[in-house]
Amino acid sequence: MSILVFVEHHDGTIAPGSLGVVGAARELATAAGVPLTAVVAGPGASGVAGSVPVDTVYVADGDRFQVAVGRVDALAAAIDASGAQLVLASASVNAADVAGGLAGRLGVGINTDLTGIAFEGGAFVASRPSLDDSVVVRCGWNATGGFQGIALFRAGSFAPVEKAAPGSTETLEVADSGRRSQKFLGLEQAETTGVDITKSDVLIGAGRGLGGPEHFQLVEHLAQTMGGEVATTRAVVDAGWYDYATQVGQTGKTVAPKIYIAVGISGAIQHKIGMQSSGTIIAINKDPHAPIFDFADYGVVGDLFTILPKLDEQLAARKA
Repeated sequence: MSILVFVEHHDGTIAPGSLGVVGAARELATAAGVPLTAVVAGPGASGVAGSVPVDTVYVADGDRFQVAVGRVDALAAAIDASGAQLVLASASVNAADVAGGLAGRLGVGINTDLTGIAFEGGAFVASRPSLDDSVVVRCGWNATGGFQGIALFRAGSFAPVEKAAPGSTETLEVADSGRRSQKFLGLEQAETTGVDITKSDVLIGAGRGLGGPEHFQLVEHLAQTMGGEVATTRAVVDAGWYDYATQVGQTGKTVAPKIYIAVGISGAIQHKIGMQSSGTIIAINKDPHAPIFDFADYGVVGDLFTILPKLDEQLAARKA
């Protein structure tokens, strides 16, 4: 028996979301007393397999595994080889495609949009936000023996696991399922603007407390000083103060930077669910009763228009 992680990789680099799930899966496997395994499939899989910090990595290299049906074949073979009880993956278009095919083939269920998972009383129990993220639902799988099902986690639910010694690698023998396959024709890079806040180690979160778009230079300058990026709340985006690509929360992005500084953010549940996995959360708010202080690691009660310039000045002096 084991826990199996579907690890995605692009251009010779493991996806940060997959490394986050590996970290969560490590804790789950330890609690369940089973090995942690992973499967890496597609062209270049052999080159990244040695960087996956699990006990055993199953490798399916080649163009055949570039498309979903090939990866479903690889996962099915890895489940047989490892005796996996669960497959865990970070949600993405590719992972959702593969998970649906695997669930249909093996007749198991998928729990999606998860933000946590544990081993309790001999069973796997996952958690997912519901009702506009106002409650957290506990859920499991009907199967009780053998392979039980698939868990898809919100992107950014876990910080990428720190570097650790990789385990052994095994070339996976994957039988051809004979199912109708797609043909891979190549990748085309989509045009994007701005930055991807999910990849930043430092985020300065800006809320309605800034009062208007004319004050965003304060958080922009602080982000530049700290080598980070600006993130925002839904209220800020809805007001047209900042770009939607920076929104964190239920209808935005889920992030897990090393440092998240929440400036003028009340800390509503819809925003909390998008950034609660941050390494260190620092809140700056003039309201001492703001919900953000309930889960922040450090809190500063005061006027952000006074605090931010002084903080920026002190940090710049340290860098110098």
